[in-house]
Amino acid sequence: MSSLLSQLSPSITNMIRLDHTHVLTAFHQYEVGSPDRLKKGLVDNVCLAIEIHAQLEEEIFYPAMRVVADNEHLRKSTPEHDEMRGLISRLRNMPVTDPAYDDTFFELMRHVMHHVADEETLLLPAAERLIPDQLQDLGAQMTKRRLELAGPRAPELASSMARSMSMGTLAAMGSAALAGAFLLTRNRHGDRLGAARRRFNRSA
Repeated sequence: MSSLLSQLSPSITNMIRLDHTHVLTAFHQYEVGSPDRLKKGLVDNVCLAIEIHAQLEEEIFYPAMRVVADNEHLRKSTPEHDEMRGLISRLRNMPVTDPAYDDTFFELMRHVMHHVADEETLLLPAAERLIPDQLQDLGAQMTKRRLELAGPRAPELASSMARSMSMGTLAAMGSAALAGAFLLTRNRHGDRLGAARRRFNRSA
């Protein structure tokens, strides 16, 4: 895939690391005492990210690795994804007020962190050592497939992201937008005032 997409996409190993960072960052924002709306948004965001990430790995990354390596860590990766999918299904069918909600999410994240540790210490370095010339092309394939998978779920993603923001974050974003609008208006007004002054000076 010697295209612009291939040139611009991160390597597949870096893309996988970015996905891991996104999920773990969202997890660290989760607090038992947070409002239900915020907890639900964070969980939905994490679950959707895991589902897409797991499918991308199973369709693109793992098959490429199986050509050059067949080891225990690679063989157990898909079953680990299946365990995560089972926990995601439980969370999706559980009200956020359920006493088991927090524990179920923490169990999911324990699976995720174990899986991430194996990939980042074993599988990703192995890929960078064994198939370095393929990483950029595989990254482009993953980028294209991600768009195909995420597109139909864009409303779900937008909704979970909106709910996962605290009121303070939303207020800060609103304030930033207002400040930006004020500065833009002031700059435009300043430009008009400056032009008027220059015309006045020329006529004086």
